[in-house]
Amino acid sequence: MRESFFDAIGILQILSSILVFLIGLGLLAVIVIYIIDITQTKHAIRRNFPVIGRFRYWFEHLGEFFRQYFFANDREEMPFNRAQRSWVYRAAKGVDNTVAFGSSLSLTPPGTRIFVNCPYPKLEQDVAATAPLEIGPYARKPFEAKSLFNVSAMSFGALSKPAVQALSRGSAIAGNWLNTGEGGLSPWHLEGGCDIVFQIGTAKYGVRDEDGSLSDAKLSELGDTEQVRMFELKLSQGAKPGKGGILPGEKVTAEIAKIRGIREGEDSISPNRHPDIDSADDLLDMIAHIREVTGKPVGFKSVIGAYGWLDELCEEIKKRGIESAPDFITVDSGDGGTGAAPMSLMDNVGLPIKESLPLVVDILKRHGLKERIRVISSGKLINPADAAWALCVGADFVNSARGYMLALGCIQALQCNKNTCPTGVTTHDRRLQRGLVPADKAERVARYTQTMLKEIGIIAHSCGVSEPRQLRRYHCRIVQDDGRSIPLNELYPDPTPEDLAA
Repeated sequence: MRESFFDAIGILQILSSILVFLIGLGLLAVIVIYIIDITQTKHAIRRNFPVIGRFRYWFEHLGEFFRQYFFANDREEMPFNRAQRSWVYRAAKGVDNTVAFGSSLSLTPPGTRIFVNCPYPKLEQDVAATAPLEIGPYARKPFEAKSLFNVSAMSFGALSKPAVQALSRGSAIAGNWLNTGEGGLSPWHLEGGCDIVFQIGTAKYGVRDEDGSLSDAKLSELGDTEQVRMFELKLSQGAKPGKGGILPGEKVTAEIAKIRGIREGEDSISPNRHPDIDSADDLLDMIAHIREVTGKPVGFKSVIGAYGWLDELCEEIKKRGIESAPDFITVDSGDGGTGAAPMSLMDNVGLPIKESLPLVVDILKRHGLKERIRVISSGKLINPADAAWALCVGADFVNSARGYMLALGCIQALQCNKNTCPTGVTTHDRRLQRGLVPADKAERVARYTQTMLKEIGIIAHSCGVSEPRQLRRYHCRIVQDDGRSIPLNELYPDPTPEDLAA
């Protein structure tokens, strides 16, 4: 017993010595940090409040998360509030999405959308399925698009491998298309067997020669790929209109570098525009060339700021013939997106979708091209009311990027531009990717699409139409500054006969 007692005393003495050593080491570290802080000249807080001033940066970082979970109200957070995110999470999981005891959404702020219900809504037996819509009637292989709600452009690189796998598999289940983004076509896009829209960015990743020029051989190869249904020229995107894509070097793995045709570990910076497109003529020439080489429909994506160029484009189409028109235009919103971007562009450049979408639709109507050119709306449209509004305005399809990221499990941690995404959606850190299991998340992606389509339909049926594409501007009202609402068709009247004849 005495030996055991003395053994225990010895262990305690060793532990106390270690503790004293660690405390001393900690005090020494504090002294060193104190000296560094009080002598440095760059940071006033650290100079005036050595050591404790450093906690400011930690608290500032933690503030993002504390606001999200503890302090922000359900409807006040940006870029997406808790109510919006919660709806997507429930839709993706397939759990009950009904609410009780009244809406938490205030209907009085200017800009609020109110859909006008019909006294005789459509009965279930009167509801029509949304039919596939043809895109590209003058292409050798037009595309019959099955879903009106689809995955917007997000590249392999910006997204992780398991995220792309889940999107591909889920899109195949739900029947929607998946846009590759500007990073080229990876095996993971094709894995699930879904329809693919191949995006050609300003650096022409995936379809470029060694000198960065457009490669007809690679275009032709993609045109022969059955799953690739359309090609989208990216002129600009919501996160950074006027600037090319930005993929930090830490996210440029060997695989991504090979697909893009760039060097591993170096920043992937795209030009701020296509060097070979500088006018309406150039744009139509490029569209015609890609359509001829691939045989597939071709359109373009753009954030709208200045819009006189759209009138010039339409005039040039009328000179050349209607077959020369782009097969679709994707209108992106100027209020940000998934990509890394300078805040000056993210916050201040480009029209938001609520203004740009009706503007584009009306220009096409005025030139008699609305039936020829399909309009795809993109930009923060993640809930059924968002998509229904876009259809009322005149969109033929609605794309979402961040909605599908939330369906994959994104928690809006605001780490997309780094390699530290905690949910594995936008990181290439294998340890963090483990949390995203493609087989499970594919089901969530499919359920999100299916629930969106179902609830967009519910809004349409409440308004008295059989299917969502029958929604018109008079079905939606917008609250004005005086608290009263007016219908969209008064805010954005259809072109008059005089406008059409002009």
